[in-house]
Amino acid sequence: MVVDTTDEDSAAESEPGSDIRLDGPPPFLGESISRVVWTLAWPAVALNSLQVVNTLLDRFYIGHLNEAALTAHGAATTVMFMMFSLAVALGTGVTAIASRAFGARNRTEVRRASRQGFRLSVLAGFVLAAVTALFSYPVAVFILPNKATEAAHQMAYFCSAYACGLPAICMIQCLAGALRATGDTKSPMVISSLQIFCHIALNTVLVPRIGLVGAGIALSISAWISALIYVPFVSTTALGPVHHLRLPEKEWIVRILRIAVPAGAMAALRVLSLTAFTLALKLAPNGEAAIAAMGIGFAIESVMFMPSFGLSVAAGALVGQSLGAKDPDRAYRIGWSASHWAGIVTLALAGPIFWAAPWIAHQLLPGKPAVITEAVSLLRWLCVTEVFFAYSMVMIGALQGAGDTVRPMRIAIAALWGMRVPMAFLLLLPAGYPILGWHLPLGAGLGAAGAWIAMSFTQLVQGVLSVIAWKRGAWRALKV
Repeated sequence: MVVDTTDEDSAAESEPGSDIRLDGPPPFLGESISRVVWTLAWPAVALNSLQVVNTLLDRFYIGHLNEAALTAHGAATTVMFMMFSLAVALGTGVTAIASRAFGARNRTEVRRASRQGFRLSVLAGFVLAAVTALFSYPVAVFILPNKATEAAHQMAYFCSAYACGLPAICMIQCLAGALRATGDTKSPMVISSLQIFCHIALNTVLVPRIGLVGAGIALSISAWISALIYVPFVSTTALGPVHHLRLPEKEWIVRILRIAVPAGAMAALRVLSLTAFTLALKLAPNGEAAIAAMGIGFAIESVMFMPSFGLSVAAGALVGQSLGAKDPDRAYRIGWSASHWAGIVTLALAGPIFWAAPWIAHQLLPGKPAVITEAVSLLRWLCVTEVFFAYSMVMIGALQGAGDTVRPMRIAIAALWGMRVPMAFLLLLPAGYPILGWHLPLGAGLGAAGAWIAMSFTQLVQGVLSVIAWKRGAWRALKV
């Protein structure tokens, strides 16, 4: 069978007015930098706020399951982060190209980026789904303590159910990235809000009845509902129709992957470091409780980085638009403005969360004192350096918007693998602990607390390195 790879873009883009430059200046010109940033950021912040509520409700339902389910979900977080981050990496490639084209007022390039990116996201989504389903149980056995047999089975069922939604998740990230590249953050907010409400409703019905696997099914169904709304909606916008499924062109695969692969590699390094981090916790005396605490700890932490996520989205799109409009100085100021706002808001949130951590953990984890203790410890250590993580998140978003995904990858290697993983083992384990026949000459013996300290410290390191990369400005000369 021969697959038709002829691109209908050639016909669509020959329509009157479709291949000319867009009229008018980019939407941010003539306004204050802070206003420009927040105009694009607030829908993403609002959406992420709703997502935080959704995540906390998710943890609330799962928190009422048995401890094996909690441990399984905590360990499954690494798999979910990995697959979702790879989907986001594809969206990053589309956003970087489309935002440059939008800034240059080139409608043809914007449309082609969205269509070709969508086609690539469909292929990637099914590949990621197959890999996740195939390796879910071996990964569960590898990550979890040997005695956690029930948790390993529950993790495998959950990840398999989650895998069914990965094609939809990839489509969503691509189309949302293309819309944001054109300055439209409101439409993704509305559509993804519908997805979240569906997810909450499905969780309410499924989790109490069929347990952890119900949470995975709820994720997948809500993602497909959202994707099936996105595709026809995008056809009504300036991006044009994307629903004609054909193979992406080789030239566009290369262009998108040139940006997406380093971003995906950074995400993979981040998630694999979390896997190694989980393996370190596995060796702690209270390993199962510490692993279970990660899921709830990260869910509560998301309240703190909620504004940073929205500001990162805005920074990426606006930096790309500015570079497309040949205005790198504006791009530089936008990066700083978005980062400073992220730091200010995060600082305002970190104090109350530090103080209220025990109460929050008790509400979400009733009757699980060991998990509560570790969740509170993790949260408080994260609060100490969360401001630096905010700067890192926004600066990396700005770099990626400029098409620079290599430096963020290097930062991830240095901070996570050069520091976080070895620090976690050294601070967690006692001196002389045998690993693979070797006895560690050093070791602080702090247990899970040592791992939390390592995570907190390397958040600070990531923030500093990201600021240095932005200040040096090598991203100004990149071509996408």
